[in-house]
Amino acid sequence: MTWKIDVKTGEILKKGSDGSSIDRDEALYLMALPLGSKETYGLMEAADYLSRETFQNKGERHFHIGLNVAPCPLNCSFCSLTVKAGIFKDSIDFSDDQILEWARYGESQKADSLNLMTTGNFPMERLLHVGRMLRDKVNVPLVANTRDINHEEGEALLDAGFVGAYHAVRLGEGRDTPLKRDKRIETIKVFRDVGLKWMNCVEPVGPEHEAEEIVDLMFLAREYGATYSGVMRRVNFPGSPMEKFGMITEREMARMVAVSRLVMGTVPKAHCTHEPNSLSLIAGANLLFPEVGSSPRDGEADTAKGRGNTVESCDKIHIETCWDPDKRSNCF
Repeated sequence: MTWKIDVKTGEILKKGSDGSSIDRDEALYLMALPLGSKETYGLMEAADYLSRETFQNKGERHFHIGLNVAPCPLNCSFCSLTVKAGIFKDSIDFSDDQILEWARYGESQKADSLNLMTTGNFPMERLLHVGRMLRDKVNVPLVANTRDINHEEGEALLDAGFVGAYHAVRLGEGRDTPLKRDKRIETIKVFRDVGLKWMNCVEPVGPEHEAEEIVDLMFLAREYGATYSGVMRRVNFPGSPMEKFGMITEREMARMVAVSRLVMGTVPKAHCTHEPNSLSLIAGANLLFPEVGSSPRDGEADTAKGRGNTVESCDKIHIETCWDPDKRSNCF
């Protein structure tokens, strides 16, 4: 047994860990490294080094609040909040009081942002109302996670107090969703045009996705200057049409997180993984998402009673992996 990694891998990792973004062929090469190889552990170390140097060891916690539960007619195959999933028959719009209670909890736990998620058919005016309410009552940056928007709606989000927006071209867009890749990208351009920070993740990754498709989305995040990117695996809810494909492991996700981090180079202010896990936090990720309210991965209306992690549990993961969650966010 030798402790040396092969020369080609070493050259790519040296380039990547210096912040010089790797190219597409190099990313595909790293994606194919055997999981248990010294090269893969070297990849994870290189990405971890880059993140700790770039992000000054800040552990980010961005608090997800799902504003509504509804049988969404868009019927994305990986989402539990759809008509076809059949899990939620009735619509629930969480009250202002409930949303404010969650937001104040996030503020009390020093969450770095409040990420307000809606289903695809949620009224924009209601989202704007919630933004204005939280802007006036809590002191935490607001990030919208909603449908595709136009410039007028982007300006309205800014006026309502939002500073950023999460939006992803999902894996299988147009195949597992009814939405168009080009339309998703147009919305990302809207964010840039109006001055909203763009938050992203390569998601939802499953075993059926080819490395080429995954890597393409990594480079999309770099091209359009995502404030953060990263990797989220698909979580199959009971009865999901995607159950036949299974799920990737946290170990596989950590390898992808590391590749994504080297692709992003010096572009991002943070790098995410979801759901929260320790392995990715020693592979280039530093951003976790505690969750309450609705979640497309859960069969509970309030994911705090299901799969969702608390801010405190995310802080514990950060501390155990030697990230400091109490430092000021680099994202805002």
